Amino acid sequence: MKSEGRHGFILFLVSCLSSAQGSITVDDVTCGSVVKLMNIAYKSRLHSHDVKYGSGSGQQSVTGVEDQDDVNSHWAIMGPTGKHCERGEPLECGTRLRLQHLTTKKFLHSHHFSSPLSRNQEISAFGNKGEGDSGDNWELVCSGDEWRRGDSVMLRHVDTGAYLSMSGHSFGRPIAGQMEVVGMSSPDTTCKWRVQEGVYIKPSSGHQHGTRHDEL
Repeated sequence: MKSEGRHGFILFLVSCLSSAQGSITVDDVTCGSVVKLMNIAYKSRLHSHDVKYGSGSGQQSVTGVEDQDDVNSHWAIMGPTGKHCERGEPLECGTRLRLQHLTTKKFLHSHHFSSPLSRNQEISAFGNKGEGDSGDNWELVCSGDEWRRGDSVMLRHVDTGAYLSMSGHSFGRPIAGQMEVVGMSSPDTTCKWRVQEGVYIKPSSGHQHGTRHDEL
């Protein structure tokens, strides 16, 4: 499928998901939700695309973009490798999860390669036809009992212990202006993220806490 056609399909899919939710609004971030994650320090959204790193692993690159309307910043929340989580299941702090890039179907991933600009730990998108490996698993680090939409959270890579972060460095061509996303060995303010636009799946019965407006 050509790039324009694929992007059009994703926009259609997200529109359908939004319509299916109707007037349902929720505070919980739940399994099956499709979200955009913004780095609080740099105000950039977690992003990927069919552009591979020219060094390190050579896998699909993951970056940060300021444009809130970019369709390539949607990520679906899924259970960890080999485990299923029910759609609408609230995510407790300490939960292990995966983030699947909605456009390319690859998973947010890390490993012991150096990032191209800052030489921190590389973050990539990995997998084939919805299958990956243990390097796709992340632990949700947050305060309280469950992940709520207004919370600042961190994601710790299970295999390596690195925290999802941004370095402050920007790429040149072919992805000029996009920011480097990295893994940091110790958490700091650049490791904090908050969900923004998205389609939030209604929690299952008994887990509803309140309502808020859903936006794409």
